[in-house]
Amino acid sequence: MRVGALDVGEARIGLAVGEEGSPFAFGRGYLVRKGLSADVEALLDFVRREGLAKLVVGFPLRTDLKESAQAQRVLPLVEALRARGLEVELLDERYTTKAAWERLRQAPKRVRQEKGKLDEMSAVILLEGYLARGL
Repeated sequence: MRVGALDVGEARIGLAVGEEGSPFAFGRGYLVRKGLSADVEALLDFVRREGLAKLVVGFPLRTDLKESAQAQRVLPLVEALRARGLEVELLDERYTTKAAWERLRQAPKRVRQEKGKLDEMSAVILLEGYLARGL
């Protein structure tokens, strides 16, 4: 089953895809946020284009495992996607941004400075974590 991952930020949504049974996730760039309705339509197009059966969405928890302010901003998008019939699973995304920065440190400067690369890499790391669980 093909699975997608979203790293939802205030300005952009990082995208990644992978296949259950494989440990690898692949970045698919990012979407610039344009409002809830437009974001949902763009994500539905992403799901169709990639043939995804499920989305894993990063849910930013605080270190005490309580929902962060950003988590509250992610929920309306998740609920809108579910209302359109998509299977969406929330996954704790603590430390994915830090891990993404660490991976991008190895990349050329022009790649590191590209807007959206951090969002995309965060989605990749999120999905790799999900795939590693083997669920």
